[in-house]
Amino acid sequence: METLALFFLFFFFSFKQLVLCADVCSPASCDGVGPRIRFPFRLIGRQPEHCGYPGFHLFCNNQSQTVLSLPLSGEFVVDYIDYTRQAIFINDPDLCDSKRILNFSLSRTPFEGTYTRKFTFLNCSSKATEYMSYNLIPLFCLSRENYSVMAMPSYSSAQEIPPSCRIISNVSVPIQRYAPQYWSSGQLREDFQLTWNEPRCRSCEADGGICGFEGNTFLEVGCSRPANDGLPRSAKYGIIVGIGVPGLLCLIGLACFAFGRVRVLSNRSRLNINELPTITISQQPVVRAAGLDEPTIASYPMTVLGESRRFPKSSDGTCPICLSDYEPKETLRSIPECNHYFHAKCIDEWLKLNGTCPLCRNSPDSSVGTPCSSMSSSYSLSSSEHH
Repeated sequence: METLALFFLFFFFSFKQLVLCADVCSPASCDGVGPRIRFPFRLIGRQPEHCGYPGFHLFCNNQSQTVLSLPLSGEFVVDYIDYTRQAIFINDPDLCDSKRILNFSLSRTPFEGTYTRKFTFLNCSSKATEYMSYNLIPLFCLSRENYSVMAMPSYSSAQEIPPSCRIISNVSVPIQRYAPQYWSSGQLREDFQLTWNEPRCRSCEADGGICGFEGNTFLEVGCSRPANDGLPRSAKYGIIVGIGVPGLLCLIGLACFAFGRVRVLSNRSRLNINELPTITISQQPVVRAAGLDEPTIASYPMTVLGESRRFPKSSDGTCPICLSDYEPKETLRSIPECNHYFHAKCIDEWLKLNGTCPLCRNSPDSSVGTPCSSMSSSYSLSSSEHH
């Protein structure tokens, strides 16, 4: 009994120390939807205050979207965060980025638009189709029945402006780094790319480390390396001795206790085996989920993921089957009944063996589907969101 008491005392203090050491900032997200939030960002209400750098606070709205609030420009939905490049990709919740850019400002924020391009917005009295020859791009979310709002690159000459148009404003758009060299309408419909310089975590993230505050003062930023770097040999020996010896003593004590109980029970009268109740175990039939045939699987919609990694509806950016993040130009397939997305190869192999959705376990209706040959050739997630 003394051995057991010593073991439990040792276990209590060891567990308390582990709890104190486990006070770390784990990544979080808005109900599993959207990007994973970690340092220098902090998700308000789901991560402690010391988990984020000043000015990098995010929150979840009532649609489980991750939102960044800029003091002078309002709220924007966060689509993606590249921690290695120190870049965040945001867009307007109402899908009218061109309207938000008219009064866009990064003052009083730690962010900047590293890659910007200047445009001129025009108010034209005629229909948008009459200005296609002028290399103008219609901004439909700003246009109305009696006028059209058009955009043109600011380097165009004044002679290219139609006489029925007047200049609304000259704006600077924080475009994405890998946007095309020549201007196109997509640059006013894709996400805005913002970057930050402080805290500097590029080299730490590139080496596979985790950036965060050092010590208890939460003033200096440091880099912690992955746990697979290995512990010193002396620390390993200390762990083995500190846990192995008490564990062995505990096993010896339990063995002695069990042996004593067996001796006590052996001295009692033996039970009459014939009086023991007979228990009959009926074997339950094994129910196997039948897979779907290839024509049915091929009828489910296929989509090609655009550069913005945005979906027509809120969706996680990770394939639930292979647990890999979706990358631009990858082909995805969705199940019509529940509209859950997966890598096309992953869900095809799954549905051959299981006739249910991997996420919700609902059986898809094989009668609902759109031939993938007509959708995969012309449909893109990034383009469909803006029409």
